[in-house]
Amino acid sequence: MYTLTNMSQNLDQVLTRGVKEILPSKEALSKLLQKKKIRLYLGIDPTGTKLHLGHTIPLRKLAQFAKLGHEAILVIGTGTVLAGDPSQRSEARKKITKDEIEENIKTWKEQAGKILDFNKIKIEYNGDWLLKLNLAEIIEIASHISAIQLFKRDMFTKRLEKGDTVWLHEVLYPVLQGYDSVVLNVDLEIGGTDQTFNMLMGRELAKKMANREKYVLTVPMITGVDGKQMSKTSGNCVWLTDAPSDMFGKLMSIADSQIVPYVTLLTDLQTEKTKSLPPLQAKKQLAAEIVRIYYSENEANKAKTEFEKVFQRRELPQDISIFRPKGKSYGILKLLIETDLLSSKSEAKRLIREGAIEVNQIKIEDLNQNIKLKNGTVIKVGKHRFIKIKTD
Repeated sequence: MYTLTNMSQNLDQVLTRGVKEILPSKEALSKLLQKKKIRLYLGIDPTGTKLHLGHTIPLRKLAQFAKLGHEAILVIGTGTVLAGDPSQRSEARKKITKDEIEENIKTWKEQAGKILDFNKIKIEYNGDWLLKLNLAEIIEIASHISAIQLFKRDMFTKRLEKGDTVWLHEVLYPVLQGYDSVVLNVDLEIGGTDQTFNMLMGRELAKKMANREKYVLTVPMITGVDGKQMSKTSGNCVWLTDAPSDMFGKLMSIADSQIVPYVTLLTDLQTEKTKSLPPLQAKKQLAAEIVRIYYSENEANKAKTEFEKVFQRRELPQDISIFRPKGKSYGILKLLIETDLLSSKSEAKRLIREGAIEVNQIKIEDLNQNIKLKNGTVIKVGKHRFIKIKTD
């Protein structure tokens, strides 16, 4: 179970570390927190089956408030996901079905449970109230929001300038999310910086419909292993379901400039100490700490040892997979697919062009190259995937 080391219920640190902005002000929220235990929530739409490290930033913040004794709620957006959050989208999200939603949330509690203590944090599903709204209620909610305000969102104006379409269900999304704040009667909402508009919509609805002050706390977004914003569509994620060795290896591949943000946002390690370390040592410390958080100290040590063996001493991984070929030679594309190293020829071609395929430490450059297979031949894809040929 995730624990908050070095926090000692330090309220100022909870309101500072890993926080981008507090609206209307940090000082006002701090005074409120010193007067009473508050009610707060974090909402996440079930758009996929897996959570990545980017999701853990607001989850960790929710856990910190729960640790301090506040009433914390995790809202799974079974209603809002039907509209599809347009935040930072250049086009509308693909519509999702009820079956897909149910499939996506099957393992969410298990994954989020690596961070959240569900003895202290309640789960709600906003489909429980949003899907029961009748037309009169929807009109009443919408009557408190200016349509011009909604259409002025940056991503909408950019689309309109390009001649693209903005769909009505996308415009309704922040109104639906905002209504969660009214139903839950909260003092605070937590979310990524991409959610600021939606969360402020909730603040406005809470004030107009319930005469209630609601604070907004935003946390920074994190970049993926390629330096671009971490997202499942970019394929640059470190997933909570990644094997310890894969998690460690991915974290070792981040740019040096990402080390301090990762340490600050994803761990309780002391940032100043990290800054004083050489980049390689700092990355190892970071990678080991994240594997420890989501697995164990033992798995972290094993992943570190495996990384040093494979990538620093250029040795083979201890648990390398074996492939027993039916023939003595294969075209490289067919070989990569039959060994299950890759799932498609298009992916194989792309990785060969990028210089990411090696056979016995020799880089493959010819898409049509024929590979003669001998006992002990080792095929490597990228930095983390290996397979050894067995012919006897």
